[in-house]
Amino acid sequence: MVKLRVFLISGMGADERLFIHLDLSDYEVIPVHWFEPGPDDTLSDYAGKVIQQFGIQANDNVIGVSLGGMITVEIAKQVDLKHAILISSIKTVDEAPGYYSFFRGIGIYKWLSGQTILNMGFLFKPIMGKLAGGPEGHLFYLMLKNTSPTFLKWSIGASLKWHNTIVPQSVSHIIGTADKVFDYKKIKNPIIVDGGDHMMVFNRAKEISAMLKEILSK
Repeated sequence: MVKLRVFLISGMGADERLFIHLDLSDYEVIPVHWFEPGPDDTLSDYAGKVIQQFGIQANDNVIGVSLGGMITVEIAKQVDLKHAILISSIKTVDEAPGYYSFFRGIGIYKWLSGQTILNMGFLFKPIMGKLAGGPEGHLFYLMLKNTSPTFLKWSIGASLKWHNTIVPQSVSHIIGTADKVFDYKKIKNPIIVDGGDHMMVFNRAKEISAMLKEILSK
């Protein structure tokens, strides 16, 4: 029996190791590795390149976390996916937090190099939550360290400029009530994880795996 394909797209500053605790053994799991964007690429442009490079086709499934979720939405607008599942992310500009407008307005990221942003790793601690000082906290710092400075700076700008208003029919959205990056109260029609933080795909993988299997089985 041919297994259904599931593509995994991590968040900004992370890679496929973010998903190491997920159980998707019933599916053909294909991690999407970040690659360098064009300097003027939008998230839609980048999603098109992901589709081409990884051969994403109609009836495939894509799961994206944070930035990966935003790109998953853009993929679903270009390919008729069976399921496009967002975790700890947003699907439209209306769901974006207020600080997006603030940082878009001041544009400070434009004046910082990608390496400078990487060197400010302490700014990512609130995102990582308890894991920052936990036994596996080193993994997140290692993923951040291995992130391309060029990609990191581009992804910040492209995310802030994202003004999507279209929600493809294939989209399902999982968000936690303790997410410090995206406010679950602004998310429309989500599957809510009580107490789940921005890294729940990693630190609550058993629970998230069960949710994903239920969605994918439909």
